[in-house]
Amino acid sequence: MWSLVWWVLLLVSFTPGANGSQSFNSFHPERQEWSFNHLTVHQSTGDVYVGAVNRVYKLSPNLTLLVSHNTGPEDDNKNCYPPLIVQPCSEPLAPTNNVNKLLLVDYSQNRLLACGSLYQGVCKLLRLDDLFILAEPSHKKEHYLSSVNRTGATFGVIVPSQSGAGTLFIGTAVGGKQDYFPTVSSRKLPRDPESSAMLDYELHTDFVSSLIKIPSDTLALGDHKFHSYVSLPLGCLSHGIEYRLLQAAFLAKAGRRLGATLGVSPEDDVLFAVFSKGQKQYHRPPDDSALCVFAIRDINAHIQERLQSCYQGEGNLELHWLLGKDVQCTKAPVPIDDSFCGLDINQPLGGSELVSGLVVYTESRERLTSVAAYDYDGYCVAFLGTRKGRLKKVSPGREKEAIALHVSFSCIGPIRTSLEEALKSNGIGCCWNESIDWRICAGLRGLLIGSRGKVCCPVYS
Repeated sequence: MWSLVWWVLLLVSFTPGANGSQSFNSFHPERQEWSFNHLTVHQSTGDVYVGAVNRVYKLSPNLTLLVSHNTGPEDDNKNCYPPLIVQPCSEPLAPTNNVNKLLLVDYSQNRLLACGSLYQGVCKLLRLDDLFILAEPSHKKEHYLSSVNRTGATFGVIVPSQSGAGTLFIGTAVGGKQDYFPTVSSRKLPRDPESSAMLDYELHTDFVSSLIKIPSDTLALGDHKFHSYVSLPLGCLSHGIEYRLLQAAFLAKAGRRLGATLGVSPEDDVLFAVFSKGQKQYHRPPDDSALCVFAIRDINAHIQERLQSCYQGEGNLELHWLLGKDVQCTKAPVPIDDSFCGLDINQPLGGSELVSGLVVYTESRERLTSVAAYDYDGYCVAFLGTRKGRLKKVSPGREKEAIALHVSFSCIGPIRTSLEEALKSNGIGCCWNESIDWRICAGLRGLLIGSRGKVCCPVYS
């Protein structure tokens, strides 16, 4: 599963001083070891929600603390199935930190979904205004969403519906009991937070409880039965070094320069992915890492080729680790195009041929852990976060550059609607306000600075 750990211990925003100088607003957790794990910015209000170890915070756009919600520590043991909040546990208990594993805003219902590592990964539904607990479903195994392993990553997205009841698509690292932790699933999000159907599976197949050991899986959005599941390895090679341990990813447009390099149009989607060296799962990936780019068109072509070969009866499903045996592909005369969402046969489907991306930057001293990118005047600009909290800027498609970010910023031009929309669509909320000059545009996978409708870039020293 994709592994992303954000160890930033400090949030910073910028406001102008009396003489045009900059002052810095910051927010720290109560304890240094209570690191921030997830962050989301409300699309309308600009309020910042932070999921941390033992806390969920609500901050104003200038990082003033508005509300703090305690989530831990609590007495627990990772071997308690089900957790002790459901029934007594004979295992020895000890005070245990609650690591935030998932933080999502459910806009249609004005609530926050916050899942942690305690009690086999139960979630809370919190009211956005004051973080009041609306519900904490925990009485059945469907309510245990995330691995108890601190290093295990969990990713999710809420898809709204016209009825107001949304769907949660969630993926988590393999860990714990498989029947407690289906690693890919879709869950119900009823409008009533106390509904007995909260977090129930929509449609769930047996193979899902063992999935995601190769971090490049695809699924058709309307496929609740997971028939369209395809798993292919992503990675890249540079000077004989293989980068396969995915740390973070970001979807953006190619832009004119990068598009020409990749052989795609400026408006084509490109996946920016940060990998660590190697291909085995590590709790602490090596610092050797790389930024690689993939044209989504190329990834889709590899998927179609794999589907076509299998539906022509060629080879096996190539998921021996999951199925426990080699299963022959079944020949079926069906057209394989962009709208194909799978059948009851030839699934789950895997592949062993690497989908290789273009390496645009490598780092050997401190591991790259986050990435955000956008197109500015035809130039694709990527911001990279490191394990030690540094920020680097790379411009793929032109002369490679990577510059460490320090403390001052300079405005370079007017912001474009396309940039703001691109940021919002990729999980980065922008908080510009005409009455307040400086705001930070922050998201889980990157930071940008904005000032009165202008994009501001670092001044390097």
